[in-house]
Amino acid sequence: MTGKVVLIGPQGTTPDIGAVLAEHGVRGPVALVRAGYQERESEDAEMIAWLGVPAVNLGLHRRSVEVFRDDPEFTTAYQARQQRLRHMQTFYRVRLEKIDDAARTVSVRYVEPELLDQEEKVSVDQFRHIDADHIDRCDALRAAFELQWRHAERPVVARHRAQVADALSTVDALVIAGGHVASLLNRLALFDVLELAQGKPVFAWAAGAMVLTERIVLFHDYPPYGSDIAQVLDAGFKLAPGFVLLPDPRRRVNLEARAGIQRFARRMAPATCIAMDHGDRLVFDHGELIRASAARLTTTGEVERSWSGSPSRFSTPYMRGMME
Repeated sequence: MTGKVVLIGPQGTTPDIGAVLAEHGVRGPVALVRAGYQERESEDAEMIAWLGVPAVNLGLHRRSVEVFRDDPEFTTAYQARQQRLRHMQTFYRVRLEKIDDAARTVSVRYVEPELLDQEEKVSVDQFRHIDADHIDRCDALRAAFELQWRHAERPVVARHRAQVADALSTVDALVIAGGHVASLLNRLALFDVLELAQGKPVFAWAAGAMVLTERIVLFHDYPPYGSDIAQVLDAGFKLAPGFVLLPDPRRRVNLEARAGIQRFARRMAPATCIAMDHGDRLVFDHGELIRASAARLTTTGEVERSWSGSPSRFSTPYMRGMME
C-alpha cells in the first residue's frame, strides 16, 4: 500500500506543487502523470518547471493508444465495456434527476418542520441508495471484465507496465495532475500505476486528487448546460478514504446555498466533503489522515472554512439517527 498521500488545491496562475514537494522532502526526480490531458499529455514543460525537480512523464495516454492499436481483441472488449459504463451512467443520471426533482418539490412545501425534516431524510436516503447501487454495478462490471481479460497479462500491456515500473523505480515520488477525470482513472488502472508505486509518496491535485478517493463525484453548481445535480462517476483508488473532494470550489460550488450543501453533505455521509481551494492540503499516511487544512461542507449546511482535523465520522444528531 502506498504510504504518504498529499492532496493539494488547484494549480492555477500561482502553482505551489514545487513548494509542497520541498516541504515533504522530495529532492530527487519524480514521475509525472498527465493522462487527464489526453492528446496534450506531452506538453509538460511548464508543469515540470512548477515541480522544481527533475521529472519523467509516464506517458500513460500515449501508452494506452499503443495498447489499443496493437491488441485489437482486447481493444474491442475494452471499448464495449466503456460503452456499457457510459450507458449505465446515463441511466443512473436519469433516475437521479427524477429523485432530485422530487426532493426540490417536497423541500418547498409549507408543512410543519418535523414532517419536512422527515421527508428530507427520505430524499437523502433515496440519493444514497441510488449512488451506492451505481457504484456496486460499476465495480461488478469492472471485476467481471478483469476476470475474463486479465489485462496485466496481455503482452502489450505487460510490456508497458514493465516500462512504467522501471521508471517508477528511479524516482522519489509520483505526481498526478488533473484533466479529464475518467481518462485519468482508466489509464492509471490499465497500467496498475498505483500498485507499481507502492511505497512512493503520491502528490495529486484536481482530478488527480479525486481519483484517489473512494468515490469520484462530478459536480458543478454553474454548469454551462444541463442539470446541476451532482453525480457519482465511479469508485476511486481508495488511498484517501473517508472523503469526497470538490476541487476549485470558487468556480464550481455555490458555497452560499445552505440547503444544497446540507443535502449534498448528508447524501455523501459518512464521508467528509471537502472543498479544495488553492493552498489547501490533506495529508494521509497509509490511509490515515494526519494533517488537514481545507473547507468542510457540513451536514447542517455550513461551510467550515478553516477546518483542520480527522474525518472522524462526524456525529451530528442527523448522522446519529441515520447510523443507528
